[in-house]
Amino acid sequence: MNNRSFSKMPRQLRCPSTTRIRSAAGAHPLALLLLMAAPWIASPARAAVPEWLRAAAQTSLPKYPEDTAAVLLWNEQITTVTEAGEIKTLYRRAYKILRPEGRDRGMVAVYFDKETHLTHLKAWSIPAGGRDYEVKEKDAIETSAFTESLYEDTRLKVLKIPAADPGNVIGYEYEQRRRPSILQDAWQFQDDIPVRRARFELRLPPGWEYETFWLNHGNQKPEQAGDHQWVWELADVPAVEEEPRMPAWQAVAGRLGVTFFARGVASSPKSQGSWRDVGLWYARLAADRRQASAEIRQKVKELTSTAPATLDKIAALASFVQTDIRYVAIEIGVGGYQPHPAQDIFTNRYGDCKDKATLLSAMLAELGIKSYYVLINTRRGVVAPTFPSPLGFNHAILAIQLPADVPRQNNLWSIAEHKQLDRLLFFDPTDILVPLGYLPERLQQNDGLLVTDSGGELVELPLLPPTVNRLLRTAKLTLTPDGTLYGDVSEIRWGAPATELRAQLLRVSEADRRKNLENFLGEFLGGAILQSYGVENLEKCDQTLAVRYHFQVANYAKTAGDLLLVRPRVVGQKEEGPLEQRDKKERKYAVEFPATSLQTDLVEIVLPGGYQVDELLSPTRLDTGMVSYQSKMDVAGNVLRYNRTYQINHILVPVGRIEELRNFYRQVAADEHSSAVLKRVVQ
Repeated sequence: MNNRSFSKMPRQLRCPSTTRIRSAAGAHPLALLLLMAAPWIASPARAAVPEWLRAAAQTSLPKYPEDTAAVLLWNEQITTVTEAGEIKTLYRRAYKILRPEGRDRGMVAVYFDKETHLTHLKAWSIPAGGRDYEVKEKDAIETSAFTESLYEDTRLKVLKIPAADPGNVIGYEYEQRRRPSILQDAWQFQDDIPVRRARFELRLPPGWEYETFWLNHGNQKPEQAGDHQWVWELADVPAVEEEPRMPAWQAVAGRLGVTFFARGVASSPKSQGSWRDVGLWYARLAADRRQASAEIRQKVKELTSTAPATLDKIAALASFVQTDIRYVAIEIGVGGYQPHPAQDIFTNRYGDCKDKATLLSAMLAELGIKSYYVLINTRRGVVAPTFPSPLGFNHAILAIQLPADVPRQNNLWSIAEHKQLDRLLFFDPTDILVPLGYLPERLQQNDGLLVTDSGGELVELPLLPPTVNRLLRTAKLTLTPDGTLYGDVSEIRWGAPATELRAQLLRVSEADRRKNLENFLGEFLGGAILQSYGVENLEKCDQTLAVRYHFQVANYAKTAGDLLLVRPRVVGQKEEGPLEQRDKKERKYAVEFPATSLQTDLVEIVLPGGYQVDELLSPTRLDTGMVSYQSKMDVAGNVLRYNRTYQINHILVPVGRIEELRNFYRQVAADEHSSAVLKRVVQ
């Protein structure tokens, strides 16, 4: 299902758990199955198709690439604000389906909740031949927008448009009415397919003003469409094409943010004229939510009574909220932004991201430690510094103001220095796999709104150094004369590599863990047999994760007469093959790595009797500043040694350096596929 629009997303701070990340537009699978089985409903007459859709269907099209699945012929949004601050928004979309892959445009999902009412929903299909079709709101399937919530009032109406086939035109329109706590809106005019025409109309009451923020697009002046009405139009907006390792889709797509307010009241509670205003708005919303009850105070005393130092006390409270408070969202109306009272969260033992941050903040306050909400988006780059707004946030974490007696060097990597607040330790109580002192990789070098009583401040969260995200792989192997390779491999992980593997292993059964490891070996060693394996500290997220396994693979070394060819890089791969674009198109977007990293492979292979090393490749040393790689082979007695180090220093590589990065990985690939040559010794 396709739903990229910011304007259609629920206005909520809700962060999925580490292993369950789901789009707000993603309908429940059962609803989609029921919808697929729903019959098409034919319109009684062609006149049922509105004129705007008929006009869009007649639009002439330029030549598009052959793989273009569909074209968005008409993308219209009309936002009307009343004197009372109610916002009505009408959305219209018309698509021309060009290829079978474009049929998903015929699935429409529209959300509604207590504050956002869906006033009407209709859709039509204009086949290239035959009768037109019409479907209405009564034909839609209603489902929940999320799966993690215990209870929330955000719902979806999912409508299937009939005959969404190549050559046909489909369209839909719907209107939402809301009385928001935020007087802002957004128009996303770019899509992952070409947009032929896009139109945004703003209608304000007399005396109201607006301010626009163009993101990922040059500024465009509006046309006056009437009294207190303005129109922006764009034509032939290119598609946002998916590229390997590109930034988040929402971080690169063009959109227009709009803030509106009554003349002379730009500092009203609903105004979001600056980041300071946004912070004040949230501080008011969360006021009095962090009051500790007698039960909370008793729990703090219980958890910290045996902790010897301040940092130990902080860690004890952080661990409690992280692991003992389940992630469950109860979101009704403004509850999508406003946290629940700390006592309710403590009593129920569940809450969402902002609730967990609230409870931990209340508990820390009992120790005299101040902490602050940080609003953030789990997709780096989505929050635009030039558009002060809470609409881009989907997550809340905590910034803990460290007391002076907390040592400055104590494996606390997620610290940033603040001019007024000194050392702030950023911590995510929601992510159960990332311990205190670390940050989930998606939050690093990401903009977050630090909320204090004096307002908000957009700050950049720290990027953890490569040495914190380590993978150390050690292999002790033996090669037999017939080319069989066997032995033991040990992988020690901490930081991001440990978190990534833990997330994979904890969500599957023991049998599937073994299968995952077998699949991993199979990528590099065809026919390999996993004979045994073990995992250490899987559930101890503050400890290094260790995976050890023993395998055997026949015909690993290749024979060529009296020569034996051995690839010393046995498992693991550093090359970034996906960066090579098959269609040779010029890349448009930067490359984004999930995190910095330092990875080391130490391989020792005992050579078979009767053979000696005939040829070794020269050492490889590559360094772009962004990434570096070095490897070398040598021989000590009858042992072939292969050591290599791969390091990612920066997570964002600009477009201008992509070719340099590609060349780097080409050389890495050559090294990874190189072999040592052994020669049979004549006795």
